[in-house]
Amino acid sequence: MNRSGFFYDLLSTLFERPNLARIKGDGRSITELCEALITSSSEGASHSMGQQILSQFSELTPEAEVEFFRYLTEQLDIDTEKLKALTAAYQADRSPDNLAGLLEAAEPRRQELLRRINRVPGATGELVSMRAHLLGLLRDNPSFGRTDLDFQHLFGSWFNRGFLVPRRIHWQSPANILEKIIKYEAVHAIDDWDDLRRRVEPADRRCYAFFHPAMPDDPLIFVEVALVKGVPGSVQAILAENREILDPASADTAVFYSISNCQAGLRGVSFGNSLIKQVVEDLQAEVKSITTFVTLSPIPGLCRWLSQSLADQPNADAVAQAVKVATDTGDLAGLGDQSQWLRRQAASYLINQKDRNGLPLDPVARFHLNNGAMVHDIHAGADLSANGVRQSCGLMVNYLYDLRKIGQFHEGFAENHTVAASRDVKTLADAAAANSNGRK
Repeated sequence: MNRSGFFYDLLSTLFERPNLARIKGDGRSITELCEALITSSSEGASHSMGQQILSQFSELTPEAEVEFFRYLTEQLDIDTEKLKALTAAYQADRSPDNLAGLLEAAEPRRQELLRRINRVPGATGELVSMRAHLLGLLRDNPSFGRTDLDFQHLFGSWFNRGFLVPRRIHWQSPANILEKIIKYEAVHAIDDWDDLRRRVEPADRRCYAFFHPAMPDDPLIFVEVALVKGVPGSVQAILAENREILDPASADTAVFYSISNCQAGLRGVSFGNSLIKQVVEDLQAEVKSITTFVTLSPIPGLCRWLSQSLADQPNADAVAQAVKVATDTGDLAGLGDQSQWLRRQAASYLINQKDRNGLPLDPVARFHLNNGAMVHDIHAGADLSANGVRQSCGLMVNYLYDLRKIGQFHEGFAENHTVAASRDVKTLADAAAANSNGRK
């Protein structure tokens, strides 16, 4: 991910721009400040009010947070009567002035509030944190989803691909960044600094992240990559402490074995597709011998789905007991012959089990299939960690990014929800279906 010196000098200037210190409040409540900020025409006063709003929000009690988001949702919503009148005026006279008035009325006032708060240096990250608080309240307060739509709309613009800065994470990267990688790793926990070093320092390992100029010390998403020979079937081999380090020139496969979104407040803002494409481009330029790009991914919904469907399977009691023992102990040895049964069920789950929108149940599958990948292979005993067994019964899946067919597979999935899969995986799914039909 090399860029020109001028480009990095520019970014460094943005990254090093200091945030303004919080200032003492002027006695107004947070809602009074919001009302004043929306109508303020003074840049200095707006900065002061924006700072006070952020400062007060950070000190709100849980109950006060609910009231604040209720204020945003109800008091700063669209004035539907005004909108109706302006719509009628525009229908009668499609003048630029009438259109401008209509567009302003069609936008909730809270969008302008958030824009003005975001003008405060350092505010972007705090608004991302504010949305994370909002997301935690949606289940009990579904009407707050209206406010969340405005956060999503604005973040979609503020965090579009044009503003993202790709960086490779090295062992020599700043300590505060490395600490964030340890903290945010969501797939395979990083136990300590030695574990992190094994993932970013060797010549056959890579870690890449996206940053945003407004949040330079906090990665938005990162991916860990292993350069190997052949398509791997176990994360234990990738993460082994005493493995033999491979000369990158001897590698033919790049394995994306962990992709972690770092900011809860950016849920629903997609970065993974862009990051994978960026890494593929960089690796193609750097390591000419690599021709295969695959993931080694968890199947996080598998165990939950199995627990709901085991009653319909042959030898259900034996399988249920074997899975329970494996889940409780983190040891798949007791599964024995059930491992092939699990592979068949996983294939059926990934290919045939759909939600009410016709999409695969598994969220990781939806992500990679929508990016244009195909289900390449399924491995039992591939992740023996407690989390791997609890969520995926120890199974992992390779999603293959065939650079010649990514567009074709993406189009098929986007238009018809077609799940692209290898012949071997389809055979496994067909076997599961045949066993199920044979019982009827």
